[in-house]
Amino acid sequence: MTIDVAQFRADLRAWLDDNDLTPGPDHSLQGQLRQLARVHAALYEAGWMRYGWPVEVGGLGGPALLRAIVGEEVVGRRLAEPGPYSMAEVLAPTMIDYAPAQLAAEMVPRLLSGREQWCQGFSEPGSGSDLASLSTRATRRGDSWIVNGQKVWTSFAQFSTRCVLLTRTAPGHDGITAFLVDLETPGISIRPLRTMHGVDEFCEVYYDEVVIPSDRMLGQPGDGWRLAMDLLPYERSTCFWQRIAYLYSRFDQLIADRTGSSASSELDEFDLGSAYLALHTLRSRSWQTLHRLADGARLGPETSIDKVLLASAEQRLYDTVRDLLPGALELEDTPWRSEYLYSRAATIYGGTAEVQRNIIARRLLNLGKEG
Repeated sequence: MTIDVAQFRADLRAWLDDNDLTPGPDHSLQGQLRQLARVHAALYEAGWMRYGWPVEVGGLGGPALLRAIVGEEVVGRRLAEPGPYSMAEVLAPTMIDYAPAQLAAEMVPRLLSGREQWCQGFSEPGSGSDLASLSTRATRRGDSWIVNGQKVWTSFAQFSTRCVLLTRTAPGHDGITAFLVDLETPGISIRPLRTMHGVDEFCEVYYDEVVIPSDRMLGQPGDGWRLAMDLLPYERSTCFWQRIAYLYSRFDQLIADRTGSSASSELDEFDLGSAYLALHTLRSRSWQTLHRLADGARLGPETSIDKVLLASAEQRLYDTVRDLLPGALELEDTPWRSEYLYSRAATIYGGTAEVQRNIIARRLLNLGKEG
């Protein structure tokens, strides 16, 4: 399928200009999720949300780059928040690659159309960046699997219908198995966690003798580690364009707020230029990654570079906010405060900066293990 990417973007922009999807007054997390469902439904009905997805799951075909463009335009206009929007971009490819074809054809349209929100059950209290050490266990019993354990940092679980869950079925990397779990299943309890930036985005999820049918397994027993490794490049390619678009919109707002401030500094130009350079470097790298994905490349450890650049750019931007808007973080209750606090986690979420630099050193630069 050949599509003129520039024309696709122009047509999408025209459609968004003609269709008012402006968020309502409710900016709570629940309000953001309702807005996301509204945006997904409108985009899906008009076809935009179906480009870049296989026909077998209700898509219209075309490269993944088209999905990135839709996400960039939607999030850049602040019609949806990047975190919730990214879940479809991460979990739908996982379903397409690993779920039985009939299950993927049934479920993926529900996610893309906004009828359902899903979450990702990977991290555990003792297994964050060290995902291979997870201990939530699934034991076979007849035609079902019985799951016991605990997950943590599960984003949006309290609003989700289903969860892509990693469990342990045997020792080692080859003993990790994935399932698509209905969160209304008896034995599942969800406890939201409020972060320091005042949002209960994360959750603890407990599994107590939870029965999962065998036909909800994603792939084969032991495919969970490979599934997780295949999922990460999507977090760091099409998803990143949404986050980058969001950061650019906040950079523009910083300039507007600084222009309206009575304070001034000869360092403004340098500080703003440094923040912009970090964002531009990140976007240029991400553009290259997206085109590699569009050309059929299988993304791997090189996406750790994208993750390091994202964390650096995000923290540089909000450090600049702190420097150029004196008191805005400490004395005023504005979005800048919560966003600054959230940016401190940029070097942690999605894989810590230390882990990413180790991957770059060992797997890309062949520097070997630390002596």
